[in-house]
Amino acid sequence: MKRVVVGLSGGVDSSVTAYLCKEMGYDVIGLFMKNWHDDSVTISDECPWLEDSNDAMLVAEKLGIPFQTVDLSKAYKEKIVDYMFNEYQEGRTPNPDVLCNREIKFDVFLKIAENLGADYVATGHYCRKSSFEKEGKTIYQLKAGLDNNKDQSYFLCQVSQNQLAKILFPVGNLQKEDVRRIATEQNLITANKKDSQGLCFIGKVRLPDFLQQKLQPKQGDIIEIDANSSIYKKPIEANSELEKLSHKYNYQAADGKKVGEHNGAHFFTKGQRKGLAVGGTPLPLFVIDTDVETNTIYVGQSKQHPGLKRRGLLVKPHEVHWVRTDLALAIGEKMKVAARIRYRQKLEHAELHLTHQGLYVIFENPQNAIAEGQFVAWYDDDELLGSGVIA
Repeated sequence: MKRVVVGLSGGVDSSVTAYLCKEMGYDVIGLFMKNWHDDSVTISDECPWLEDSNDAMLVAEKLGIPFQTVDLSKAYKEKIVDYMFNEYQEGRTPNPDVLCNREIKFDVFLKIAENLGADYVATGHYCRKSSFEKEGKTIYQLKAGLDNNKDQSYFLCQVSQNQLAKILFPVGNLQKEDVRRIATEQNLITANKKDSQGLCFIGKVRLPDFLQQKLQPKQGDIIEIDANSSIYKKPIEANSELEKLSHKYNYQAADGKKVGEHNGAHFFTKGQRKGLAVGGTPLPLFVIDTDVETNTIYVGQSKQHPGLKRRGLLVKPHEVHWVRTDLALAIGEKMKVAARIRYRQKLEHAELHLTHQGLYVIFENPQNAIAEGQFVAWYDDDELLGSGVIA
């Protein structure tokens, strides 16, 4: 019997994952990851991990599988939380869930599982995996989950071939309602439990509240840039068409008018509408850029504002990651793909161009609020081929 260690999170997806692994005949161990208990960053009076670990233990008991809790909070703080604070401080928008999968679930957690003699780890992600032989080597494919509303392949866009070789996704072929039905039939305590919201493993927390624990509020100006501003009419100076399409506007306070004040540019991100507390404009205001150096937020009216639209973006050479390493481009090569710049965005037609500057992703249609620090992921149909951090 091959051994599988299941990351039991106390939710319905991982509970059914453990049940399905057992049904497939694996020797199953349930492991709960305790990733957060830092009182210096108080996030709420609730203690979600206690309730979740208790539910995970009850599921393991019901399924008759061994269960233990591992404390990964030190690694989580170093690899995820500190990185997040640092990125926001620099005015970028990180994605902690993507990092959590790369650095914690399929690295630290995987190593613990291997020490327990595991052949595989299994998670409740809505993804699928397949493989084929190429030149005598096994190539693993990461594919979207069959439930379009729950597909989580984007969150796994940074996994490697070595990691994929060791991962199972038992619920990837199921619809969410089927997962809940199985949990109900098996009388699992998590059957009707709500899906967890908030940061990966931190739980119920409003991001601005969380960030304010470490990043000090600092008053600055909100500057509105008119959609007809001359800044959008000037010819763009660029060395190539790719650079031109990926051009990012650099605003100065003199380019617009002050319409309000904020409590810290690092608490805001491109495309954000809520939390500006500025009224009286004919159309809603959106953040079109932030400048943490001058502590200024630039806003524009409506989602169609030219400051929110861009057709291209760049991923620096060291940030380009191929899940399908056999398809990696050489300098000067290009590839037609479908791509997304955020979770739940529908896939958009795009073309990849690898240059000495890095990988340019040029979309067929202008994209809304391309945010530095987020991940762009590219696909061939339903297979995720690679990803990178937006520069």
